[in-house]
Amino acid sequence: MGHITSKDAYKNLEDRINWFTQGAPPSDTFYKILQVLYTEKEAKWVALLPVRPFTLKKAARIWGTTEAKAEKVLDHLCEKALLVDSTYRGVRRFVMPPPMAGFIEFALMRTRGDIDQKYLSELYYQYMNVEEDFVKDLFYATETKLGRVYVQEPVLTTENTLHILDHERASHIVEEAAYIGLGTCYCRHKAFHAGHPCEIDAPWDVCLTFGNVARSLAEHGGHARLISKEEAMDALERSYDAGLVQIGENVREDPAFICNCCGCCCEALQAARKFSPMQPVATTNYIPSVEDTTCIGCGKCEKACPIFAISMEEVREGGKKKKRPVVDTDICLGCGVCASRCPNGSLKLKRRPVQVITPVNSTHRFVLQAIEKGTLQNLIFDNQAFANHRAMAAVFGVILNLPPLKQALASKQFKSVYLDKLLSSAVNKSRKKK
Repeated sequence: MGHITSKDAYKNLEDRINWFTQGAPPSDTFYKILQVLYTEKEAKWVALLPVRPFTLKKAARIWGTTEAKAEKVLDHLCEKALLVDSTYRGVRRFVMPPPMAGFIEFALMRTRGDIDQKYLSELYYQYMNVEEDFVKDLFYATETKLGRVYVQEPVLTTENTLHILDHERASHIVEEAAYIGLGTCYCRHKAFHAGHPCEIDAPWDVCLTFGNVARSLAEHGGHARLISKEEAMDALERSYDAGLVQIGENVREDPAFICNCCGCCCEALQAARKFSPMQPVATTNYIPSVEDTTCIGCGKCEKACPIFAISMEEVREGGKKKKRPVVDTDICLGCGVCASRCPNGSLKLKRRPVQVITPVNSTHRFVLQAIEKGTLQNLIFDNQAFANHRAMAAVFGVILNLPPLKQALASKQFKSVYLDKLLSSAVNKSRKKK
């Protein structure tokens, strides 16, 4: 009976995790991962929690216990980075982080003795690098991506810097952040323990988190440490020097993280290599262009590209054979790593002809992804998450600002008379303005 109870606890937790727009396909390996991260009691408790932010009072009510006892449990879960907390209008709120970027990564963002990190890393490697279902679902299940690439600012020309938008610059994110956390790179930490150390020996201490996520991870369990803007800029500079790609949350306002990624360890860049030409993350608004008159054909750009988007091809000029880099624009992320490695500046970043649209904030991204994945009803009807009009209005507000086609998809999924009336009202108002 105990074995059945244990299995039910983890199965319920697995089901709850898959209420996220971003889920985690079930497998024996994922079950073992949950067993490492959660005790049976923790699995049972967390499986009952809302997907969206909730208060101490709500958790106590769900668990049928006192607020004092519930707070001890919640604090412990924050210490393990299985929850993160924040304060809104003087009230402490908690939320389950998604699998990624979330509790999967947080477990390896510091050295810890309460879990077997080598065993966990091996499970992660099996789940993400061998079985692949999780990676395919994470990066390819929706048109709207979880992450987006930032351009390497040092390689931008004066012309570029005049036109680059604030949200396209990692330095702007650093400048605007209320809190900045620095942690261990989960990807390289995992790969090291799994027996696949980083091929370019990239630095580990360059994982940046921002805002309440950074504060919570730092205050509870030391999964990150709070740093100054100057130290964050130093982490970016060290990452530029190492030829790493900056990938952050795919939002314009208040991204929760910027990872500094190598092609050999990062799941996103590995997916870009493996499933090319499909893009696992949103690209920058730039693409490298080769100036043939100055290119010496050294091939350093080809070696530097983390996703193999550049190849050296032989051409004939004036009766002589020369090599020139060719950029596969269907694959290229526009990160600028290749340009940073060019010894004489023959690779220049140009604006893409079609600009990439970035979601405004996390709510906007969640709703877009839920519509695309067919799980909008999970956001709307989570029995805890949208129990008040303010939260419901926030979701409707995002839907009402979507293009007509995605509004129609949302309406079809939601099948709500209320939503249909809202959409019809918005259309009528728009027509009257014209």
